[in-house]
Amino acid sequence: MAEHSNHHAEAAIPQTMQETGTEERDPESISLQQPLLKRNRTLSSTPLAMVGAKVSHIESLDYEINENDLFKHDWRSRSKVQVLQYVFLKWILACLVGLLTGIIATLINLAVENIAGYKLLAAVSFIEKERYLMGFIFIAGANLLLTAIASVLCVCFAPTAAGPGIPEIKAYLNGVDTPNMFGATTMIVKIFGSIGAVSAGLDLGKEGPLVHIGSCIASLLGQGGPDNYRIKWCWLRYFNNDRDHRDLITCGAASGVCAAFRAPVGGVLFALEEVATWWRSALLWRTFFSTAIVVVVLRAFIEICNSGECGLFGKGGLIMFDVSTVTVTYNAWDIIPVAVIGIIGGVLGSLYNYLLHKILRLYNLINQKGKVLKILLSLTVSLFTSGCLYGLPFLVECTPCDSSLSESACPTNEGSGNYKKFNCPDGHYNDLATLLLATNDDAVRNIFSTNTSTEYHPLSLLIFFVLYCILGLFTFGIAVPSGLFLPIILMGSAYGRLLGIAMQSYTSIDQGLFAVLGAASLMAGSMRMTVSLCVIFLELTNNLLLLPITMLVLLIAKTVGDSFNPSIYEIILHLKGLPFLEAHPEPWMRNLTVGELADAKLPVVTLRGIEKVDRIVEVLRNTTHNGFPVVEEGVVPPMGLAVGATVHGLILRAHLLQVLKKKWFLREKRRTEEWEVREKFTSVELAEREWKIEEVAVTKDEMEMYVDLHPLTNRTPYTVMEGMSVAKAMVLFRQVGLRHLLVVPNYEASRVPPVVGILTRQDLIAYNILNAFPHLAKSAGREKGS
Repeated sequence: MAEHSNHHAEAAIPQTMQETGTEERDPESISLQQPLLKRNRTLSSTPLAMVGAKVSHIESLDYEINENDLFKHDWRSRSKVQVLQYVFLKWILACLVGLLTGIIATLINLAVENIAGYKLLAAVSFIEKERYLMGFIFIAGANLLLTAIASVLCVCFAPTAAGPGIPEIKAYLNGVDTPNMFGATTMIVKIFGSIGAVSAGLDLGKEGPLVHIGSCIASLLGQGGPDNYRIKWCWLRYFNNDRDHRDLITCGAASGVCAAFRAPVGGVLFALEEVATWWRSALLWRTFFSTAIVVVVLRAFIEICNSGECGLFGKGGLIMFDVSTVTVTYNAWDIIPVAVIGIIGGVLGSLYNYLLHKILRLYNLINQKGKVLKILLSLTVSLFTSGCLYGLPFLVECTPCDSSLSESACPTNEGSGNYKKFNCPDGHYNDLATLLLATNDDAVRNIFSTNTSTEYHPLSLLIFFVLYCILGLFTFGIAVPSGLFLPIILMGSAYGRLLGIAMQSYTSIDQGLFAVLGAASLMAGSMRMTVSLCVIFLELTNNLLLLPITMLVLLIAKTVGDSFNPSIYEIILHLKGLPFLEAHPEPWMRNLTVGELADAKLPVVTLRGIEKVDRIVEVLRNTTHNGFPVVEEGVVPPMGLAVGATVHGLILRAHLLQVLKKKWFLREKRRTEEWEVREKFTSVELAEREWKIEEVAVTKDEMEMYVDLHPLTNRTPYTVMEGMSVAKAMVLFRQVGLRHLLVVPNYEASRVPPVVGILTRQDLIAYNILNAFPHLAKSAGREKGS
């Protein structure tokens, strides 16, 4: 499977990577010697992409069932007990995914709340003694140490642990193998890196990393552990395929969202709407079961922590940002401010995506300079963040406490609370310090707080909004685990509350609810989610009365944002060069046929049903294709005359390598018996893809022997007529989860080849097609303009 290069990827992938791509041949695309009319390039691209923070060779996944003779025998020979084992193990693994994700998420939250909380309390103690310089040195030093730990872990041990990991998960579930994304080292670094980065006060969240951690847990369970220490349990052989592995990772992603937001239904819908490409009702049930287990685990730990045994963690319940105490009342006039919030969210979200795209491209150039510069970039951002969080509260005036509040309620310097004393005299509080010198979850609770219409000054909210816009842009992309959810929630809630203050004389909606709507609008404007986001916010805030206006805000924000640019995750996918197949084909793809695409490549390489060993070795050494059509010559159909050749099926490179490795050769040209195949191969062995042709030794005498490919050939590959439109073929390719699509001629004749081409993922990427057929770019531009 070849790599997808697009206008985003070209700017982000280093020059050395582009040079490497010119030296390596594309795995499943080869160049034409003579260009066709209206085409000045071949249909090919580099097989490299940025996975995590590392340039990697990528391939496609085999989500299609390989129905060869071994698979059919294995399926027929399964007893009822074995079928029950398979079903039972599916549910057991879904349960374990939820259980482990819930435990790890709780431990991360426990560590973050205590490390960040006690760090802030220690800094405040210096401020109370008016030792302001020592307070800054302490908080900046602690943040630098925590950031250094997170950055060194990512840079030196697991580069794929940097960032949120959600784009790579989307690509994997779309059919792109993302190397080293779900390993044990990546998961461990993600856990400890998230604790360090979030505790350091950086403008990032642990929600995205939790999604990645849940997916890593699912992947490790499905394969029986880390690559070098796998458990060879016989039951796990059922899951030694990409299809079941994909289902488990979907459960893991949903469990991660549930653990991050304590939103079980929202987690399922997030997996359905945002990350999963392929879905079915059975997967829905198992995903919901996993998130239900996560909630049970979280609830159990919260009950334990409510007794005060968890330090600063455990003050709340399952509802993270409860606003249910406010009765939501609104009338027809309130639709105007709600619509304004949606429009602002769409505009700001698309602007945020645009600016973040530019900064990520700049960071890619910086990160090329080496590991030391990556770490220094992270430390620079940490120092700047510490200076802003500590110094900006000194710029605002102190506010006297409300006389109706008790002395213990206002002011306070405890880990939580809406009235932080900071540098103010008794009876006064610093509203900006309340937002900045707090843990991320406490900051959201404070700005979402209801019945606090006079607590925050507009200037403080404006400073908070501008600061988090700047920090959100420059923090995401450094070499630490990071999530986008929390920075966007903080930015959106700030301008939502500002709009609530401006509209307070025209509407009865509480300012805290305006903050909730602002956060939802900015997330929809940047991430372009609607249904899952709506349910997540309802589960976060526990106020069902917000449903109508939340739906309206999300729809408006997404519509406005879509008119400017793609979602933030699509932009990151393009920057990394991951060949993600979109849900909807471009309109101009209906003007092109798959036969024309096949003509943009050299004639397809085919093998015969009984092939000579030297021919197989030659093909494997001289091409990098991952699939080869197997054709039969002189076949006589039940009725009619014999034809020149027919398609027997498709055989994978991995299976050919297994044949050479096991030296399953014949001295004479003949068909093998079924028992001969089962004696040499198992369906579990055929799922392995670790061997390379350079590692297989074949003697000169063996080169003259034969191999019967019939038993290992997939007899039911997906085929399309050469007259089918590319748009229709792309929909089929994506929805079925294919790796190869055979193009057959419209008619059969003695001199017509049975297969005219084979299309793979990269052949259906819009940018690659436009490179090969530049005349289509003009029609694409006209359609986009109209």
